[in-house]
Amino acid sequence: MNSIPEKNSDGQVEFHDLIIELIKNFLENFLKAELTEFLNYEKHEYSGRNSGNSRNGSYLRDFLTQFGSIKGLNVPRDRNGEFQTELFQPYKRYDNWLEEAIINMYANGLSTRYVADWIEQMYGQKYSPTTISNLTNVALEEVKKWKERPLQKRYSVIFIDGMSIKVRRDTVANESVYIIIGINEDGYREILDFYIGATESAALWEEVLSNLKERGVQEVLLGVIDGLPGLKDSFLKVFPKADVQRCIVHKVRNTIVKVRKKDTDEIVKDLKKIYRSPSREFAEKALEEFDFKWSKIYPKVTQSWYVDKDELLTFYKYPESIHKAIYTTNWIERANKEIKKRLKPMNSLPNVQAAEKIIYLKIIEYNSKWSDRKMRGFLAAKDQLHQLFKKDTDLFT
Repeated sequence: MNSIPEKNSDGQVEFHDLIIELIKNFLENFLKAELTEFLNYEKHEYSGRNSGNSRNGSYLRDFLTQFGSIKGLNVPRDRNGEFQTELFQPYKRYDNWLEEAIINMYANGLSTRYVADWIEQMYGQKYSPTTISNLTNVALEEVKKWKERPLQKRYSVIFIDGMSIKVRRDTVANESVYIIIGINEDGYREILDFYIGATESAALWEEVLSNLKERGVQEVLLGVIDGLPGLKDSFLKVFPKADVQRCIVHKVRNTIVKVRKKDTDEIVKDLKKIYRSPSREFAEKALEEFDFKWSKIYPKVTQSWYVDKDELLTFYKYPESIHKAIYTTNWIERANKEIKKRLKPMNSLPNVQAAEKIIYLKIIEYNSKWSDRKMRGFLAAKDQLHQLFKKDTDLFT
């Protein structure tokens, strides 16, 4: 016989308790129906005699649902111990919503201790932060599969950009997260991979990029990168036929920190004339004017623009409709800021695995959002980009 919900001080049944009781009744009827289906005969039915198996009472267990905790759920059992309900796995005392909620809270930057405290306050169920961490380890399994998934053969552009996060190894220190994004020949973007590292080297970047090739990436037109040590050489070693574009916005930022504040606005205005020119020819003339105007005051600054000129102006080789999308990694930084926002409540990550879980879950969210949105300008550039791929049949052989 089912228990009756308790009444409050006014003699009224609490609405929440009523809901829980209704759910409990439903689940117990569901379990009985499952056992009947499993045994293939109704309770007390003659056909069940000498069937080799029969009902064998029930046992009680508590069960957490999204509506609250159900106490003393009657779970039927069979004499042979073969019946297993689809409602929950053996020894699992909550339905999948709680596991999903834990992972989502963790993905949104809440600490394992906070999540454990929340569960205890809401449901009276005690979990240690370690247990919560173990529950979120399902994400680590998915990270491994995701990092090994096959990739497309062609990407018009590959972007590489980094951000800094605090991670504990022996001590807490800043480490870099590098996000690798590809835009395919139809203009759809996707985060291909990410890497967390305390140090950088040409050998490391070659390994990271070679992994992309092993997973299927064979043809790349353009790599948009910042001046990370060893990255350009490693990129061209793995994709020797690709062009390289240095991020102009990063270059501008690096420039203005080397000039006096009173000159900043004017220098930025003059630099815009270079990368917003209608053609490479006009851009080079604007660079000459910039050099003529500022070389006596800031010779190292103007010289650095000449040294990096070819990589800074590569984008002029590509359709004008995608210029703003490929001469900077600024739009990637918006994604990076969202990822950092998820990490911020945790102050510092207890280990690399914790960082990977959160970053991966946010990346999946971005890839899902981007999957049906073409990058601005790439639809208009589609035919020209296809021609660049086909320009020389031996280009990528």
